[in-house]
Amino acid sequence: MKIFARSACTAISLCAILFALPACDHVEQQDKSAAQPIRISIFAQQDSDQNLKTNDFSLSLERKFNVSFDWRTIRYEGAKEKRQISLASGNYPDAYILTSYIDQFTQADVLRYGKQGIFYPLNDLIDQYAPNIKAAFDREPGLRALNTAPDGNIYGLASFSDCFHCSYPYKLWLNEKWLKKLHLDMPKTTEDLREVLRAFKNGDPNGNGLADEVPLSGSTEDFGVRVLPYLMNGFVYDDDRTYVEVAYGKVSLAADKPEWREGLRYVKSLYDEGLIDVGAFTQNADAYKQLGENAGAQILGSGMAMHPAIFVDTGLGNKRGNDYVPVPPLQGPHASYAVYYQSGSTPGAKFAITDKASPQARVALIRIADYLYTPEGQAGAEIGKEGLDWRRPLDGEQALDPNIPAKFASIVVKESEAHHNTRWSGMGHFYMPKSYRNSWVQDMDIYSPAGYERRLYQATELYAGHEPKEFFPMWSVWIDSSNADEESLLQSNIKHEIDESAMAFITGQLDLEKDWNAYVNGLKALGSNRYVTILQQAYNKWLAQENTK
Repeated sequence: MKIFARSACTAISLCAILFALPACDHVEQQDKSAAQPIRISIFAQQDSDQNLKTNDFSLSLERKFNVSFDWRTIRYEGAKEKRQISLASGNYPDAYILTSYIDQFTQADVLRYGKQGIFYPLNDLIDQYAPNIKAAFDREPGLRALNTAPDGNIYGLASFSDCFHCSYPYKLWLNEKWLKKLHLDMPKTTEDLREVLRAFKNGDPNGNGLADEVPLSGSTEDFGVRVLPYLMNGFVYDDDRTYVEVAYGKVSLAADKPEWREGLRYVKSLYDEGLIDVGAFTQNADAYKQLGENAGAQILGSGMAMHPAIFVDTGLGNKRGNDYVPVPPLQGPHASYAVYYQSGSTPGAKFAITDKASPQARVALIRIADYLYTPEGQAGAEIGKEGLDWRRPLDGEQALDPNIPAKFASIVVKESEAHHNTRWSGMGHFYMPKSYRNSWVQDMDIYSPAGYERRLYQATELYAGHEPKEFFPMWSVWIDSSNADEESLLQSNIKHEIDESAMAFITGQLDLEKDWNAYVNGLKALGSNRYVTILQQAYNKWLAQENTK
């Protein structure tokens, strides 16, 4: 634009000399105007230790792309409701950049707002201004399918993380120090686990003479922290999202089967003995972490989590983070399943441009997204600033994958140190393929903070292959647009009923003998048969497409 302006100015100046007209003034004014930053309003979720307005990565993007962000931030609490309100009000921003594991747009949302014209289709923007996104779609056909609606439009971008340990989120981490002290073996079956938890409760493994041990706990949030899916998978497949299973191509509800009832009976028996913390069904992530990092004696025997840093410190100087080891999927009466989500990706969209955005803002936004599809852009968004949060590898340092060259190394700090306001963290998770994730330096000592990812990789190898032979691939299946809103409402209501009833059965508010039939009939009244029918139709269509590849 500046080169064009200079050329135009020269040509017009000649005319001005000939005709004594001040022709360049207008061109200079246009050039100055073009240099002004493009104002872009963005809705985002912000953690308590973040400030996106002063965030180093935010400011670096403003400089790099000549934009000025108008951040409309909300806290994690109540994120979904606040996002929905922002759209319903009509006063929504130019774009949404969300944190997928906190809240993002569902597939039904994407289809609804796309068809309404609220979400601007990205296809042409990607073709013209996003070479890195185009290349990623070519390398990862599943990524293109994840983001492309049935009508062929790309209304938003989902987070893509080819994260091995994220693909098997529901892991049980057991206090190995307590196991050894009580001369116990690693549990292999659901009944073995009962015996270990009993020993943790009654054997005073922390040695303080008090009955203060908490054998098993978890939380109500994401990151694989809910206790039911791991325990239920010894009985019937529980994916904790759709609550359906697939056998011989047929989709059916898992949560009304006799095996589900049997699983609830088992979990209730643990709860009744005081082997499962009541907080596992009510507490948030902060309360869970306080349990793991109890100010006095160590009291947590085992915890559900995608990785142990969720409930205990694992950074420099940690006192308990190395005590917890993964328990493989337990063999139950009917199964030994592990919850599986392909590549840790959630269907829907974390990034969307709305019809409020100007043409200039649209181009700037897709260029920013495209930058986050580069290794350096992703490192800055996810990890932070080079030299402060990450560095280039030193000679001899090995990447997580020894077959590829190391490209990045984290700079480890104590977890007690103040968080650097230099990164977007989970909000910055755009494109993390294996070539990126596995290029980070990882210490061969899996219990050092710099070897943490290797620790998780090795732990996940215990779970890989334990997913059912057939399952509903929610990350690839798009519900037909004519059914999307109906399916979304059905799933929301049915999932809520299943979750609430499971807790009520486990805690004794409902009786598994007297109230079971009423529960099953209640699911039918909510439309569980229709829900399964819609999913079956979508699954059949997806399966037919897969068979033609």
